[in-house]
Amino acid sequence: MEDYRKYLDPKVLSRIEGLQLRARLIVEGYVSGIHRSPYHGFSVEFAEHREYAPGDDLRYVDWKVFGRTDKFYLKQFEEETNLVAHILLDTSESMSYQSDGAAMSKLEYARSVAAALSHLILRQADGVGLVTFDDRIRTTVRASSNPSHLEQLVHVMADAPAQRKTATGRIFHELAERFSRRGIVIILSDLFDDVDAVLAGLKHFRHRRHEVVLMHVLDPAELDFPFRRTTMFCGLEEFPDLLVDARALRKAYLAEFERFVRRVERGCRRQKIDYVQLRTDQSLEIALSSYLASRMTRAKG
Repeated sequence: MEDYRKYLDPKVLSRIEGLQLRARLIVEGYVSGIHRSPYHGFSVEFAEHREYAPGDDLRYVDWKVFGRTDKFYLKQFEEETNLVAHILLDTSESMSYQSDGAAMSKLEYARSVAAALSHLILRQADGVGLVTFDDRIRTTVRASSNPSHLEQLVHVMADAPAQRKTATGRIFHELAERFSRRGIVIILSDLFDDVDAVLAGLKHFRHRRHEVVLMHVLDPAELDFPFRRTTMFCGLEEFPDLLVDARALRKAYLAEFERFVRRVERGCRRQKIDYVQLRTDQSLEIALSSYLASRMTRAKG
């Protein structure tokens, strides 16, 4: 198992220190912190039981329930039902791509972003969970606000291999039905799937009243197509290898890729979804801090 700390770059954490991932929309639960809530009431009212998840604080285990059921359940209080963020990490094979101009693959970059955001959310005393997926949901980590939860999250990210095709749209529909309480859904993906299916899945999240942040992770070679000679392109996600004259193909490729990106951007704008393009040759701390700072400015406005 990899050392989880490799995805927690001190430069990144230092850069985002003092920033917040504030909910722009109303989130569910009594909130004693920075988020607006539709509920008002007592600060530590008992709300409900939920199943124990690794990393949860054992102080809140209801031992009477354990005695009756032989299962671990935690007491959840209204004060604990602050913002819940769900991080969705695409681990399909195309995410393994890394060109010569990038310091890391798309998946490694996405892992680092996810780890930094998880750290930030937990520092706010909010809850964060994780889903890894390709053509199906691979791993689900229940949301928790326990600071020790970070290690589990990053271990799961690190252990998720890039393989198989993706089925982004179908996965989004399934998760939209699964996430019962309103919160923030943060998606890290290259979105190499049918655009109509992707946008329909994103719309389903919004229909369920989640706030959505789409972080579109792309390699510089995918955006700039720097190839100038006959090149063998290795197929990923079951696509065949192709030997092509890159110079002759370049203009048509760039036009098609730009259309793809613009369709995704327009779809996000229509649904009031934050669209953030992340290039893997871009400094991660600058990209992340710039987005969070602009988001805070918009929230204040």
